[in-house]
Amino acid sequence: MLAFAATPGLLETLEEGCGDDPSFICEQVYDLTDGNEDLTQVVDWVLHQPLTILFILAVAWISSRLARRYVLRAFEKFVDSDSSAATRRLRQIGIDLPETISGDEPDPRRQARAASIANVIGSTLTVLIWTVATILIIGELGFNLGPFIAGAGIAGVALGFGAQGLVKDCIAGLFMLVEDQYGIGDFVDLGEAIGEVEEVTLRVTRLRGLNGTVWHVPNGEVRRVGNTSQLWSVALVDVDVAYDSDLDETRELMLSTTQEVCRSEAWRADVLEDPIVLGVEALGADGITMRMIVKTTPGSQWALQRRLREALKSSFDNAGIEIPFPQRTVWVRGESEANTGDGSETIGDHAGT
Repeated sequence: MLAFAATPGLLETLEEGCGDDPSFICEQVYDLTDGNEDLTQVVDWVLHQPLTILFILAVAWISSRLARRYVLRAFEKFVDSDSSAATRRLRQIGIDLPETISGDEPDPRRQARAASIANVIGSTLTVLIWTVATILIIGELGFNLGPFIAGAGIAGVALGFGAQGLVKDCIAGLFMLVEDQYGIGDFVDLGEAIGEVEEVTLRVTRLRGLNGTVWHVPNGEVRRVGNTSQLWSVALVDVDVAYDSDLDETRELMLSTTQEVCRSEAWRADVLEDPIVLGVEALGADGITMRMIVKTTPGSQWALQRRLREALKSSFDNAGIEIPFPQRTVWVRGESEANTGDGSETIGDHAGT
């Protein structure tokens, strides 16, 4: 190359054979063939462009594979650290979760979450890498990229305006996955749609309600999320007793009955902490409302609530503690009584025992 640069005549001849920006292969062939322009152009066309294109394809393929692999590893560590931090916070306040929930053992939900996020980010990076590779290959083939890039820019702007809702849904779905707002199997409240999560994609969340209705909720339309199945749940039971009941006796009976149920073989694995009787929750028109709570594994709170109500009803009946309920008494007057009165046949309702 120095020899060509030092000799203007040879440099002009090289430019005629290899162009204004000669490649290394073209220069070497031109030198070996003693300036044979035709052979130099043929060899340059056969070797230079195909090798460059193959090199671009190889770099793009390797980059996409590495991007997917390292993105998956990065998000697996992120999900594990996020779960460990949440577990530490719960243990600081005295809640010791089972190993499958706390992160001490592999959790399929966390693995699926990491895989979903990695697939989304990895696919996006792959598209970007292959888009750049395609542009480089087109430029290598000698096409003018100016009109192509300008047209792609105009199309991108038009597509962006037309697909604002889709982009909004995808971005919201990505943040939902990263923040772990809910996952498959969780029972969530998304506003008008309430049910169990069956599928979470980048664009839409699919729920199944208690009555079997399937809800398809665009992620961009979700304004707030109420998750009743994350890490731990609470079984909350309210029981009404009569005003003449002994509250201390009622509280002790509620606690002993609940402890018996929670320590049974059927519920031992689902109860995370000892039950707590909070006491009087309300003074109602018909009775006094007593409240108690039990921390449980996610999703088991509803079944435990039903079982506790059954057990408390039996215990109260055996102990003679009355569970008040409204009653209606109706007086029906005879014809003679109705004529002497104001003509009414029924006197109003009242609550009592």
